[in-house]
Amino acid sequence: MTADKRVGGAGRPRRRRPLLPRIPLRHLLPLLPPLGICALLTALGFLTHVLSPLSGLLLLAPVLAGLRLDARHTAAVGAVALLLGLLVDGRAWSPGFAAHWGGLLTGSVLSVHAAARRTALERVLARVSEVSRIAQAAILPPVAEEFAGTLVRTRHYCAAPDATVGGDLYDCALTPFGLRVIVGDVRGHGAEAMPLTAATISGFRDLAYRTRELRSVAIGLDARLTPRLADEEFVTAVLVEFGNCEIRTVNCGHPPPLRVGTDVKLLEPPKPALPLGLRPDPEQYRFRLSPGDRLLLYTDGLIEARNTEGTHFPLLEAAAEALTDPLPESALARLYEQVTAHSGGTLTDDVALVLCQPSDLRTHTGLTPGSHPGAPEPPGLLGPLEPPPTLSG
Repeated sequence: MTADKRVGGAGRPRRRRPLLPRIPLRHLLPLLPPLGICALLTALGFLTHVLSPLSGLLLLAPVLAGLRLDARHTAAVGAVALLLGLLVDGRAWSPGFAAHWGGLLTGSVLSVHAAARRTALERVLARVSEVSRIAQAAILPPVAEEFAGTLVRTRHYCAAPDATVGGDLYDCALTPFGLRVIVGDVRGHGAEAMPLTAATISGFRDLAYRTRELRSVAIGLDARLTPRLADEEFVTAVLVEFGNCEIRTVNCGHPPPLRVGTDVKLLEPPKPALPLGLRPDPEQYRFRLSPGDRLLLYTDGLIEARNTEGTHFPLLEAAAEALTDPLPESALARLYEQVTAHSGGTLTDDVALVLCQPSDLRTHTGLTPGSHPGAPEPPGLLGPLEPPPTLSG
């Protein structure tokens, strides 16, 4: 039996373990500035032979480490500073050694404590931010789906920093009465507008599924939001219901939808209505949809974007160019790039964009309870239909 044993009989020599553990470079880089301060002060102390005063300056290293590093790295820097302070003052052995080194020890301990508190608060803030991000995504998720033959794509920009939900809102609901879409704008930005934004979306989802008339959805939403609004506060909103070769709209003080097809036209209500929260009495209006038409719903952040000269964003011209892109996602992206470029690269207001494109108009029945395809429309329920376009020439 030989003394030179092999591991597992495989003929390979046993690998020696390193005396010191390997530390990744990313863990060492944050230590370089405070340790560099320690080295610099120590070198100055020996070169100038002024040791005792400089030993107190070593406290800068753990203090700076505590401002940026975690408790473990700060403790490592403090230990190095204490050893160097012991070396410097120990050689001089000045009468103030105990005071200098004791102050350095106390400062190092306090720096470690401060670093631990700071990193704990940062972890809590990170968790809160993540919860906030998830909650905001649940309130206003991006939409890229097809609802009963209608492609719906959304684009949203929140002007408030560190927020994804502000005063602009949108939602879609595939109901027994057809696809219904809302786009609205509440007062405020960021976190201050989030509760009202969530209440508006929640109210729409509840009413859209069980309220027959679109006009009644708007009136019911007004009744729900009014108690939550302060004086002179309101919510603008436009509600759209997709039917057979048409859409039905109820507009409460909101910018009108834009229809893009053979022409570009704003679908303005003949009789304007007040915003939600101001007791509106809106009417429902019907507009035709032809094969290939697209419908853009938007908030006032789009049309009120200004350039350096104070000129508003030219919506009709920009939409005629951007929204003809074959892909709805690319069309919205081009329109958003245009308004961003127009405003100098930064938007100062929230912007919500919803692009709807019926892929097959024959699939949109817009049925009401008790009706069937081909049945005559109940008189007075849907309102007058937009007259067909006239042929020029």
